[in-house]
Amino acid sequence: MNVYDGWRIAAMLTHHGLTQTDNIPDADIIILNTCAVRAKATDKVFSALGRIRRAKKPSALFGIVGCVAREAGSDAFRRIPDLNFVLGPQSYHKLPEILKDPDTKLLNIDLGGLEKFDELPQMTHSPSVAYIPIQEGCNHVCTYCIVPYTRGRELSRPYADVIRDTIHAAKTGAIEICFLGQNVNGYKYTDENGKLFRLSDLIRETAKIPEIMRIRFTSSYPTEMTDDLIDMFKSEQKLLPFLNMPIQSGAQNVLKRMNRPYSLELYCDIIHKLKIARPDIQISSDFIVGFPGETDEDFEQTMKIAEQIKYINSYSFKYSPRPHTAAALMPDQIPENIKSERLAKLDSYLNSVQRAFNESCIDKTLECLLEGPDKTGKHLVYRTPYMQQCIVPTPTDGTAPKLAQIKITAANKASLRGTLE
Repeated sequence: MNVYDGWRIAAMLTHHGLTQTDNIPDADIIILNTCAVRAKATDKVFSALGRIRRAKKPSALFGIVGCVAREAGSDAFRRIPDLNFVLGPQSYHKLPEILKDPDTKLLNIDLGGLEKFDELPQMTHSPSVAYIPIQEGCNHVCTYCIVPYTRGRELSRPYADVIRDTIHAAKTGAIEICFLGQNVNGYKYTDENGKLFRLSDLIRETAKIPEIMRIRFTSSYPTEMTDDLIDMFKSEQKLLPFLNMPIQSGAQNVLKRMNRPYSLELYCDIIHKLKIARPDIQISSDFIVGFPGETDEDFEQTMKIAEQIKYINSYSFKYSPRPHTAAALMPDQIPENIKSERLAKLDSYLNSVQRAFNESCIDKTLECLLEGPDKTGKHLVYRTPYMQQCIVPTPTDGTAPKLAQIKITAANKASLRGTLE
């Protein structure tokens, strides 16, 4: 979501006559696009603002947009007095206002609606992978999550607007579409004729676009993984055989305290249905360890579900108390040393599964999407259908297809190696 927002901010400012620079001392305006999902991310934002303040030229404007802006609000100006703007995730389309009057302190953290999608200019060029937001916000109100505060309640974009953006992305360079949302599979839009559209309808229509070869979506909530969406993995081959479906914990009582009202049986049944629909599908997940009140037995249940599902790629974190959330006020907060021990154990196992899956790909040929050159310029980076990074030598003639058949020759935990066929 933040990558998409960053692209749109850059395109908007280019539309107003600015050009991008990676050199802070040269910049006339510096924007930090921020995430507040964990406390560490928020701390990093204000550390970075301090470094920018010292490095920028005196006349340069600087500020923050996104979820930390919404979280901090006017307090951001108190912490960094010479900030010029603080704009929430649904307000960054107002950035041009600061260009008109640089002496103004611009604060807008209103949740608003979907106005930014109407006001932003279309991008003139799309990367190979186009991120298309289809909804914002979340109604699930997990007790640990700040998203309902920073992004608001769920709002689904009009179906026709999403399809318009998808077609535009395809006509301007995209060959893969990734649908985005805090609760992406909860997308529901009813048009003026009373017709209900869901994520499965967006996938079905997008698959008809000749230029689009790959489709995926993130991030999913288990109770929104309805049968019509599961069936898409069987009927639509452009939909990649890979799904991120966070479970967060393998202990039922922890899920209850998290306000994630699904049973482990339901979660596992969804995985079973997905594997019937698409036998080659692989699953990734998110985990939180050390949630308030989590016992050793609870953590072992998380280990068991990880061993049962065998996620090929997962994101696991220590619980991080966030403001405006119920869990931050819960008793029985877990000491940091215990969180760290549990995280290390879970990560060790998840990493071993990821390495084993990567090694199982050796000698297979996979259709992969080009991301671009690596830092050395001697290799190209591709992505497999399972979102693995695959590194191949740059062809001697300097050309490479955007979508290529790659023979996998080696693997480690983090990436694959291969050759173009």
